[in-house]
Amino acid sequence: MTNRHDPVSSVEFAAFRELHHPRYLSYARVWFRDAAQAAAVVEEAFCALADAWPELLGSPNPTADAWRILRATVAERGDPARVPPQRPTATPDEDLAILHYVVGLATPEIADVVGADHANVASQLRHALREAADW
Repeated sequence: MTNRHDPVSSVEFAAFRELHHPRYLSYARVWFRDAAQAAAVVEEAFCALADAWPELLGSPNPTADAWRILRATVAERGDPARVPPQRPTATPDEDLAILHYVVGLATPEIADVVGADHANVASQLRHALREAADW
């Protein structure tokens, strides 16, 4: 039996972690040279998610809120050697492009990871592709 007051032992949290951990880790690996550092950052994000779990479950879009926590954790712990000075963090469109073109996720998978609808993700990917000429 799980303890609903302990998010880490809840079935919902365990399922969320199992679904999103590999994709979160793939995203973090883009930003960190060291695989262990990327894994540590993802673990830190999941600790923050566990702390916020009751509030996340009560929000209109828990997956989008969880993605924001991961992005904030990655940005906070970011490796400046990997990010050009003029680009301290990725924009949401760039994140989607990273998930699609670097990590290799399809549009429906990206939508599931970031908590967005498929049409919106497809539109943002088209926008990111058009903007890529300016990178």
